[in-house]
Amino acid sequence: MELSQRDFQRLSVFIYQELGIKISDSKRTMLQGRLTKRLRALKLPSIEDYCDFLFSEQGKQIEYVHLFDAVTTNKTDFFRENGHFDYLTAQVLPQWQSAHRRGGHFKIWSAGCSTGEEPYTMAMVLDDYAQRNTGFNFEIIATDISTRVLDHAKKAIYHQDRIAPIPQHLRTRYLLKHREPGNDLVRIKPTLRKKIRFGRLNFMDSAFRLPDKMDVIFCRNVIIYFDKKTQEELVGKFCQHLTPDGVLFLGHSESLHGFSVPLNQVAPTVYRLA
Repeated sequence: MELSQRDFQRLSVFIYQELGIKISDSKRTMLQGRLTKRLRALKLPSIEDYCDFLFSEQGKQIEYVHLFDAVTTNKTDFFRENGHFDYLTAQVLPQWQSAHRRGGHFKIWSAGCSTGEEPYTMAMVLDDYAQRNTGFNFEIIATDISTRVLDHAKKAIYHQDRIAPIPQHLRTRYLLKHREPGNDLVRIKPTLRKKIRFGRLNFMDSAFRLPDKMDVIFCRNVIIYFDKKTQEELVGKFCQHLTPDGVLFLGHSESLHGFSVPLNQVAPTVYRLA
């Protein structure tokens, strides 16, 4: 099952071209381990055989998505980097409401939504805000390249240990406990689930084809996996999909320093379209 230098080169170039993710030589063992699972699933004897299949016409149709699932990282939590949600409710939403007194829907995009914790956090925060602010309406779009995590997100079922960061009053309002005693699974209530539209999107696509421009984009702890050139190109695409004065939230370890993009920093890792 060893990953040869030739096959590693073929795969790393392909992954960079298709996903924008650089697989350095230090991650070769990680890639080999993840591909081994696909070899077992396909009953292939070697990684060389896997590469031959991947780049065949049949492989293009059915295996690309599994490879993308294997190499992408999906670390997420409810209310991750909670300061962003505080800034959203204290600054962004009141400003948006003041500028849209005649109505409209606040549109927010979870770009790289993983298994759904981020968009469901958004939904809880925005619905809670709507209950305190008459006339406020919102729409959430959530996308990821991985069909596996999107399937998980759409089901909206989580183990009890995943919901610890959710404040108790929001748990009571938005979560359903399992009917079976001792079952530790919970599910997001249907009224909240219907607020989110999930879909698959590859950041390397030339056009994102979103239905509307977004008032806010969350893309947190995602661009760190790209090289600087790809990061700048991606942030430029986000700017094209923001409304005037729209806001972009990045992860705590991400920065736009040195980027030529029309954004002004308004808070730590929070940027407004200039």
